[in-house]
Parts: sequence; structure tokens; C-alpha cells
Amino acid sequence: MVNDLYQDIILDHSKRPRNSQPKEDANRKAEGYNPLCGDRLILYVKMSGELIEDVAFEGAGCAIFTSSTSILTEVLRGKTLAQARETLARFIAMLTNESDDPALADGLGKLAVFAGVKEFPVRVKCATLAWRTFEAAMAGGGAPITTE
Repeated sequence: MVNDLYQDIILDHSKRPRNSQPKEDANRKAEGYNPLCGDRLILYVKMSGELIEDVAFEGAGCAIFTSSTSILTEVLRGKTLAQARETLARFIAMLTNESDDPALADGLGKLAVFAGVKEFPVRVKCATLAWRTFEAAMAGGGAPITTE
């Protein structure tokens, strides 16, 4: 039952990604690419001081990438940069930690749907690409982020 709910959330966001459009007034931007799966994105972030006012993206890729990116845009909007970095760290830990401790997903809301992705190491790169790209946008962009 829970797995069905998780699958429904991933499918919904992959078929109807939220905030998938360029953001002309963004003041942070970075590009990401996953050569193994072909996922590509440009992530746009509008900051006001330490507050993330808006997040949007342009891109295409697999269902896990698209849904993770779509949910990122919803989850990070309205957070402070410190809160966003904490969410990012917890999300990455959930996907890369050797432990099967379900507490790793506590407090992640919709992002908990990706907990099972860690069983498929190649797919972890799909789920984390937008998050690594967000890190790059906050650091000032530069060269595109790749999952190689």
C-alpha cells in the first residue's frame, strides 16, 4: 500500500513536473547532466537574501530524475538557504547511507518516496542530480555538474 502511494507520487511528478519552465528573474542558475541516463537540466533559483523565493527548471530525463527535480522545486521554495542545505544533506544521506534505518527519511515529506532508490546505485545519480545542481547554483554555477 505504501509502495503504491510512493510510486503514484513519482509517476505524478514525472508525468506532470511542477515548475518546469525557465525563470527569467532567477539570480542563481546551474546546469546538470547525467551521461548514464541522459538526464539534463538547467536549475533556476530566485534568492532574496537567505530566502529561496522560487525554484524552477528546464530539462528532460528519466522518471526518477524528473520527479526528484519537480519535488525539489516544491520542497525548497520558501526555505532559507540553511534549511535547504539541511534538507539536501538529509536527502543525500538517505540515498547513500549503508544503513537501512528508516529514520533517515524522517522529516523529508514527499522526498521519502525516493528511499528505495538506494537499492539501485545507478538510479541514485538520477535522483540526486538536481540536488547536486542546486549546490552548484548556490556556489555560483560554473561548469555543468555531471554524475560521472
